[in-house]
Amino acid sequence: MASDLETEVQGFERSLLEYSAEETALKWLQTSNLPKEIYTHLACYVPKIYCRGPNPAPQREDMLAQHVLLGPMEWYLCGEDPTFGFQKLEQSNKPSHLCGRVFKVGEPTYSCRDCAVDPTCVLCMECFLGSIHREHRYRMTTSGGGGFCDCGDTEAWKEGPYCQKHEHTSETTEEEDPLVHLSEDMIARVYNIFAIMFQYAVDILTWEKENELPPGLETVEKSDTYYCMLFNDEVHTYEQVIYTLQKAVNCTQKEAIAFATTVDRDGRRSVRYGDFQYCDQAKSVIVRNTSRQTKPLKVQVMHSSIVAHQNFGLKLLTWLVNIIGYSDGLRRILCQVGLQEGPEGENSSLVDKLMLSDSKLWKGARSVYHQLFMSSLLMDLKYKKLFAIRFARNYERLQNDYVKDDHDREYSIADLSVQIFTVPSLARMLIIEENLMTTIISTFMGHLRHRDIQGRFQFERYTALQAFKFKRVQSLILDLKYVLISKPVDWSDDLRQKFLDGFDVFLELLKCMQGMDPITRQVGQHIEMEPEWEAAFTLQMRLTHVISMMQDWCALDEKVLIEAYKKCLSALTQCHSGFTDGEQPIVLSMCGHSVETIRYCVSQEKVSIHLPVSRLLAGLHVLLSKSEVAYRFPEHLPLSELSPPMLIEHPLRCLVLCAQVHAGMWRRNGFSLVNQIYYYHNVKCRREMFDKDIVMLQTGASMMDPNHFLMIMLSRFELYQIFSTPDYGKRFSSENSNKDVLQQNNTLIEEMLNLIIIIVGERFVPGVGQISSTDEIKREIIHQLSIRPMAHSELVKALPEDENKETGMESVIEAVACFKKPGLTGRGLYELKPDCAKDFNLYFYHFSRAEQSKAEEAQRRLRRHSRQDTALPPPVLPPFCPLFESLTNILQCDVMLCIMKTILQWAIEHNGYAWSESMLQRVFHLIGMALQEEKQDIENANEDNVVTFTFSQKISRPGEAPSSSPSILAMLESLQNAPHLEVHKDMFRWILKTFNAVKKLRERSSTSPVSEAEGNIMEESSRDKEKAERKRKAEIARLRREKIMAQMSEMQRHFIDENKELFQQTLDELETSTSRVHDNNPSVSDTKLIALGPEQTKVTEQRQVVTCILCQEEQEVKVDNRAMVLAAFVQRSTVLSKNRNKVIPDPEKYDPLFMHPDLSCGTHTGSCGHIMHAHCWQRYFDAVQAKEQRRQQRLRVHTSYDVENGEFLCPLCECLSNTVIPLLPPPRRLFNRLDFSSQQNLARWLRIVTQQVKALCILQDQESASNDSEKRDELQLPEGFRPEFQPKNLYSESIKEMLKTFGTATYKVGLKVHPNEEDPRVPIMCWGSCAYTIQTMERMLGDEDKPLFGHLPCRQDDCLTSLTRFAAAHWTVSSLSAVQGHFCMLFSSLVPNEKKRNLPCILDIDMFHLLVCLVLSFPVVHCQDFSGVSLRTGDIHIFHLVTMAHIVQIILTSSTEENGMDQENPSGEEEAVLSLYKCLGQYAGSALKEISSGWHLWRSIKTGIMPFLRCSAMFFHYLNGVPVPPELQVSGGNQFEHLCGYLSLPTNLICLFQENSKATNTLVESWCNNDEVKRYLQSQRQAICYPRESNKLIDLPDDYSCLINQASNFSCPKSGGDKSRAPTLCLVCGTMLCSQSYCCQTELEGEDVGACTAHTYTCGSGVGIFLRVRECQVLFLAGKTKGCFYAPPYLDDYGETDQGLRRGNPLHLCRERFKKIQKLWQQHSITEEIGHAQEANQTLVGIDWQHL
Repeated sequence: MASDLETEVQGFERSLLEYSAEETALKWLQTSNLPKEIYTHLACYVPKIYCRGPNPAPQREDMLAQHVLLGPMEWYLCGEDPTFGFQKLEQSNKPSHLCGRVFKVGEPTYSCRDCAVDPTCVLCMECFLGSIHREHRYRMTTSGGGGFCDCGDTEAWKEGPYCQKHEHTSETTEEEDPLVHLSEDMIARVYNIFAIMFQYAVDILTWEKENELPPGLETVEKSDTYYCMLFNDEVHTYEQVIYTLQKAVNCTQKEAIAFATTVDRDGRRSVRYGDFQYCDQAKSVIVRNTSRQTKPLKVQVMHSSIVAHQNFGLKLLTWLVNIIGYSDGLRRILCQVGLQEGPEGENSSLVDKLMLSDSKLWKGARSVYHQLFMSSLLMDLKYKKLFAIRFARNYERLQNDYVKDDHDREYSIADLSVQIFTVPSLARMLIIEENLMTTIISTFMGHLRHRDIQGRFQFERYTALQAFKFKRVQSLILDLKYVLISKPVDWSDDLRQKFLDGFDVFLELLKCMQGMDPITRQVGQHIEMEPEWEAAFTLQMRLTHVISMMQDWCALDEKVLIEAYKKCLSALTQCHSGFTDGEQPIVLSMCGHSVETIRYCVSQEKVSIHLPVSRLLAGLHVLLSKSEVAYRFPEHLPLSELSPPMLIEHPLRCLVLCAQVHAGMWRRNGFSLVNQIYYYHNVKCRREMFDKDIVMLQTGASMMDPNHFLMIMLSRFELYQIFSTPDYGKRFSSENSNKDVLQQNNTLIEEMLNLIIIIVGERFVPGVGQISSTDEIKREIIHQLSIRPMAHSELVKALPEDENKETGMESVIEAVACFKKPGLTGRGLYELKPDCAKDFNLYFYHFSRAEQSKAEEAQRRLRRHSRQDTALPPPVLPPFCPLFESLTNILQCDVMLCIMKTILQWAIEHNGYAWSESMLQRVFHLIGMALQEEKQDIENANEDNVVTFTFSQKISRPGEAPSSSPSILAMLESLQNAPHLEVHKDMFRWILKTFNAVKKLRERSSTSPVSEAEGNIMEESSRDKEKAERKRKAEIARLRREKIMAQMSEMQRHFIDENKELFQQTLDELETSTSRVHDNNPSVSDTKLIALGPEQTKVTEQRQVVTCILCQEEQEVKVDNRAMVLAAFVQRSTVLSKNRNKVIPDPEKYDPLFMHPDLSCGTHTGSCGHIMHAHCWQRYFDAVQAKEQRRQQRLRVHTSYDVENGEFLCPLCECLSNTVIPLLPPPRRLFNRLDFSSQQNLARWLRIVTQQVKALCILQDQESASNDSEKRDELQLPEGFRPEFQPKNLYSESIKEMLKTFGTATYKVGLKVHPNEEDPRVPIMCWGSCAYTIQTMERMLGDEDKPLFGHLPCRQDDCLTSLTRFAAAHWTVSSLSAVQGHFCMLFSSLVPNEKKRNLPCILDIDMFHLLVCLVLSFPVVHCQDFSGVSLRTGDIHIFHLVTMAHIVQIILTSSTEENGMDQENPSGEEEAVLSLYKCLGQYAGSALKEISSGWHLWRSIKTGIMPFLRCSAMFFHYLNGVPVPPELQVSGGNQFEHLCGYLSLPTNLICLFQENSKATNTLVESWCNNDEVKRYLQSQRQAICYPRESNKLIDLPDDYSCLINQASNFSCPKSGGDKSRAPTLCLVCGTMLCSQSYCCQTELEGEDVGACTAHTYTCGSGVGIFLRVRECQVLFLAGKTKGCFYAPPYLDDYGETDQGLRRGNPLHLCRERFKKIQKLWQQHSITEEIGHAQEANQTLVGIDWQHL
């Protein structure tokens, strides 16, 4: 069936491709009924091209559609061949000055903080780089997709609207009609085709029937082919959809994932193709399966022809976007067509139809038509205006659709509001003509229908669905913010009227919020259900900026301000009239004053924290003062109608509520209240909540008698009784034995005093005090930095943002703080300048309690540090504005003085009363404020006005006759020396000093204007006295200290004398232990140090005593003792790799004997250096395993280590480990027999060993063939060689066990196979790990230019010692014949042997690995050789042999470039090199390049062999324990000579070849006369050159936005050009990956893993370092379960990283931090870093790292 279909399709396609578009176009030009013609054409061809089977074929469909369907239209439009026609249109078109580039998801966008009108004005990268803004303060973000570049829009930028590309070139006037460039008949043709096609597309996309087509498109024969179409929704998860699809259309999981991904991306996808019943069955399964918890997935069974037409409809819209790009004229015509009213009247234009059916369309269709609107309507200024009007008229319907819909905002047409409402001219026009403000607010209120009896909003329990709904409703507030964001300069009457209409509706909204969520104090039992509070606060937070902006608008026009003030006041009066029911009036009297108020207890009645109407009035009142309207037009203002008690009532209740919560009276009301109080003060809300309540109290208090104000305040704080009746306090504290009540009362008094300090002292609001807004910000910053130095981002968070996300901090920060740059970690910090400390106010009203105590502590510490007194007096304050001037009288009114007196009285009789120090401290502060105020008053007074502030006189007066209490001053003086107030001494002193200064000033001003000097003299003298006093005290303290020190040292001396022997003993021990550490024996230091060979320096053996970290027992490391082990971590590594793509085909059969020089994958061993007994470790590990098994049964959480793989954490440092290395004494000394034979030269040694190898080969062959004894005799054994001899193993059982344990672990990890200690490859892996680890250490030291020895941390030094000794001893627990076999193979690779063929050629062997393997396997042959040759002789010959092979390797691969620097007279070395070079050429049988000078060649040999010599030096040092010559412990100097000396090599390495020329010539010939070498020399293959370059991480660009751009251009490799959501860059190889998505998951060892995890296995053998570009964070991965995030190497100008790109400051590469990451990688510490991170942060363990 399928094949028939295919052949039919192919035949059909051929006929379609022969189709002529031109003829059709001619036919259309002649017809009288064009729409019918076109529809017939579409009805015929669309179903034949689109939807021809179950699987879409987009390329084929697009090609045919272009040819058959769109081709004729293009011919018809142009009237000629479209290729020429469109070209002509483009040439005659004037380039647009608007950029209009629509952003892709994740593309970088830039907003200039200096010039953008609002934060939504952004530039694309290209325009930004060509604009003036790159020199300004800009913000960089990644686009969510869908917006467009505002370059060229003059309304979006205060300056620099054009980049270089879009600048105006021609001087023509704006707004010429674009249609002048088109001919009349072209306009007619374009109009025809656009009208028909746009109509067709809109009709078909909004078509709702599933089984029949719109009229005019029906075909004669109707096939029975349907699609089961699945639509996207945002309710169901990926997993649910995948699971359902597998059941419904029985597909594989892979296919289901592909379906789900497409549905998510495009909004719909057909999941089945066939007849109606077949598709309907799938539909019912899907609906049934997804309707359990939520609404079911939307599925439709659609006829294939409908789907075909819809697909073509989308294609058409994309085609229209392309076509109008050729000419502005075409764009204008399309706009006309789109906005033309149809016959049905209102909302009948095509644009309206599309907009209104937006929520019914699927994602893909929406994106396409939004794109069309953006590139047509929004790019044509004339039609943008008309479109804006249509949008505003339909606003309510569109928003309601959006709220009911479940797709994200960016897929909704409502999202276009940001493109329209942020254009200032359009926003004004819409406010005036379409009453936009009113529309938005009414629509918003329409959604919040739940009200209580008083008409206030009521939010019921916040279910997920409601939260979702409410979140959508909030987008309306955002629209309102857009409309208000740019403020008008010129006001017309219309604008005033419409704004005030909007203000009315806004007041209605606030009235519904005034008093919402009221609460009553719980007494007795705790509240059962936490009441809903989040919704109300979310609403408040969202509205904060809007309320501020409303006030800003009012401030711009006096008439508007006066009207708004009146409206707001009447709204507040209305609110109050509903509240006062049942509150009876009472009279309060105190100190001869009385006031009438109502009886109201916050702790018993209902109280609400939401009072937006009164707060708005407070804001407007401040504006009256700031703009001086209050003084210029008092007659227009209802100031006389104001009732101050009414104004202050609710804000005061709110502040009392906060005080009572602090005092712990509302504990039983649960967390919801705690959270509300927190947000009330929080920086996000306080501007329109707490701050405005304070302003409202200031407003009320400024219009009242201060005594009355304070009495009402005392009454609300429920403290009236205590202060109004004398001795009540005493009675109260004696009667109330309940500590809690006393404590609460004290806190309330403290809070009330605090509030008074705030009301009088907070003048830093422009309009309340005479200051500017920068002073306000400065003060905020000073107080934040008084707590501690802060990073830029912390400061920004602590300051309130305006609607443009600005805090205004940058403009003032330089004045008050200094910036300190960060180091390798941490971030840059701002520190407060010392001269700003004088502005510190301890009772700053934005401090939380914790911040206040921290700030107090910090400031006192600073003062002590700079030898000042520790008093923190109130700072000097700016004067109030006239409207608020009377506030200062609060400080000197009778009630205030009474309060002060009462508290001081309590402090004097401090036993009878419950009082607290902080209460007293606040009283001192108030007294200080009053004195400062009076001082300023006197200083600023002129002749004529009398100073009314007489605080100093009032506090000097004693009480009236009957009670005759002492004056406040007298009380202070009597308290000054009270022992229980020692802490406040400095403050007393400051108050009395200030009092004297004020007194002096007052006397002066009352008699005559005396010079300043007198007062100063008084101060000076008192200051001198103080200084003298301080000096005296300091002197006494110093003498006392010295005396004590003398006594102590005397006692010490006595003690030492008495315990002489003890001390001597410890000193001796110290000496021995240091010598033990240094290995430098005095006997050795004079002679020349040689590391190997018969000349090897003798080293006396030292005892090594170590302590077990688990049982703390000491033990000596000896051959026959119990084993001691080091915790170690073995891992595969590609850090040195020169070829990461190499794959081991089958690890079970792979032979790792020869390491290729590309080091494609090695095995690295690292250790934390902590030592344990083997049996202690075994017990510990068993316990870890048992615990893990128990934990698995209980709960399935990952740990940071994988016990099944043998992983554990070091018991001491918690470093990740997976095995242990046994500690051994130097093993070579055990096997070294005496050397009694004559010194053998290389040739002789080679001959003997070759014979031994031959013998061993023959023996092995025989063993494998049969056990014939006769054959034995034929074998000619070399003299003294006894192959049947089995050496005795000297190691204790426990050490043998550990040798096997570590060997098996290395084998298991290195080859990724199951452990098998019998496998002959185990020893090879152990030697390989030893060699590879030494190579990585050498490379690291080399890269950091550190000397080879003396600079490794001791843990790495211990690890290398143990590893080398272990590798040297491992043969003792392996099968002797297997290791002999390895030696034979290794030896034969250098010394040919006819038995061993197919060995790698010399170019394909890493010589250092070969050296290590040969040296460490040689003892297995040597132990059977009784001819008297020592092991050391073997070492030196093996070393020389390998060194020669390496030199040949270097010469063959060296590409010596001749350059003119030739030495005059060739030295011996160079001649030798040249002759060797010629020999090699002859042996290889192909001429090497001619070289005249040996100097370059010798130099390249020296540099090439250096890493090998350095590694060898390390290897023999750790193997034989010979100390290192001091020259190798410093860098610089002639390292080459010293290395040669230490390794007993001649400095002229070519001598090696000359000394044994006979033997070596044949060897060199055998090396060169090899097919592979010849192929290389003929350039038929590659080889590694020496020295190998170090691997580094990739180079990163300096500017982070380059990376973002690169990532936004990267599309997912698997899902057809779709943008990747989480593009991630591998820092090791530079590949960009599509991480964290279903599309790029692959299968690895039977598990689905994400792209990054899969990549780590190919690139880093399981370990990876990635940069997540969109999040700007580094990701470390190791294996499938381990990962962590790490700080990125990109910092902003303030030295901070920006993970998640939330702040958007420009980021630049910090090279030091990048080097640190690189070092972690080179040191193989990534896995360890992850382990530590996961241990420190348990949430990291729960992440599914394998899916990244």
